[in-house]
Amino acid sequence: MTQAFDVIVIGAGPGGYIAAIRAAQLGFKVACVDAWKNANGGPAPGGTCTNVGCIPSKALLQSSEHYDQARNHFDEHGITATGVKMDVAQMLARKDSVVQQNNDGILYLFKKNKISFFHGHGALAAPVDGVHHVTVSGSTEAALSAPQIIIATGSSARALPGTPFDEVNVLSNDGALRVVAVPKKLVLIGSGVIGLEMGSVWRRLGAEVTILEGLPTFLGAVDQQIAKEAKKAFDKQGLKIELGVKVGEIKVAKKGVSVAYTNAKGEAQTLDADKLIVSIGRVPHTAGLNAESVGLALDERGAVVVDADCKTNVPGIWAVGDVVRGPMLAHKAEEEGVAVAERIAGQHAHVNFNTVPWVIYTSPEISWVGRTEEQLKADGVAYKAGTFPFLANGRARALGDTTGMVKFLADAVTDEILGVHIVGPQASELIAEAVVAMEFRASSEDIARICHAHPSLSEATKEAALAVDKRTLNF
Repeated sequence: MTQAFDVIVIGAGPGGYIAAIRAAQLGFKVACVDAWKNANGGPAPGGTCTNVGCIPSKALLQSSEHYDQARNHFDEHGITATGVKMDVAQMLARKDSVVQQNNDGILYLFKKNKISFFHGHGALAAPVDGVHHVTVSGSTEAALSAPQIIIATGSSARALPGTPFDEVNVLSNDGALRVVAVPKKLVLIGSGVIGLEMGSVWRRLGAEVTILEGLPTFLGAVDQQIAKEAKKAFDKQGLKIELGVKVGEIKVAKKGVSVAYTNAKGEAQTLDADKLIVSIGRVPHTAGLNAESVGLALDERGAVVVDADCKTNVPGIWAVGDVVRGPMLAHKAEEEGVAVAERIAGQHAHVNFNTVPWVIYTSPEISWVGRTEEQLKADGVAYKAGTFPFLANGRARALGDTTGMVKFLADAVTDEILGVHIVGPQASELIAEAVVAMEFRASSEDIARICHAHPSLSEATKEAALAVDKRTLNF
């Protein structure tokens, strides 16, 4: 028997579960279908972000940072800590507990908002009398119908051609979060967010980490002044990063991996490692969606083709998050999910891609919003720049972490903020002020004239804004 709804959401990651909640708030009868399973086979909503991405990686980063602080920095504070050891099994158990709390939290929100949750694989089926149908298979078997469908099926890790993930020696982001013992030698291919964060975790715990990056520049999407500052910090920590490499043959044995590559100088090299993490990007996850049953258009990458409002070519079907164009970020997916639910309700929602923040949760953290200096130069935009180092910030000195800076870029004529870039302590939190400012089209002077608490790291934001007009007060 087919169960009828107003809106069906396929996928319960950040885009999907948020879309379902907002649609329910707007008065729709909503169903959400998701196939993720926990270790016991039960439902694990939250998608890649909650289960094998954002949340577990932050848990491991926090644990490894505590360990690093205890071993290498407690003495600066007069704290004696001897015999400090890392229990990897306990670290992983804590990570799993954090994930479970988030899974349970989403299930609670579904119940609170009266959303019908179906644990199984959702696939499109041919419409009947203009109404869309979805079949659910796996843990739950069901037939659903609704005039509106939101696809939020996320993305999957991209594998190297000829070297599939075995999650034992060749690891995706999933396997990288489940390594049961600290590897002596770890190689990562790709110096993006996942590569740097996972490399940081295992480096702090004692692994010898080498990151191989094909591009000639480090963090090419990041403002290069900020990227260079970050790389100096990573080099100092012992994270070895090789740029401009060309990866060759990869040999996988029972107990390790051998990676052949050519370095930037054209020299043939070989690295032997206990584990290899491949982080060369992600691909939209549309396999098994049965898109052809409704004539849903996919692009050459397998992504669902949508317009600016997240409408597909099929009336009544929408798509959000990693499965469509734009940055593969959980918060971008959430904003699209809310916007689509509101558009279905006839409201005029908007997502501004120009003010979507980016964060890399390494130490130092890296965050940014808006355009880089390189992009402004390429676009021929006249701009002013201002920077302020955390070295001159009292709160950063007290924290014992003065690495990095805040950088403002503003229009040379109007002073409108065009980009803010941060490398340093708590950059992930500091960037929010810049996002708000840019959303309201503030000028650098607006930030410079706002009173910031003292002592706080946010004072570095104010000082960088002052620096745009060459009038910093503390540097």
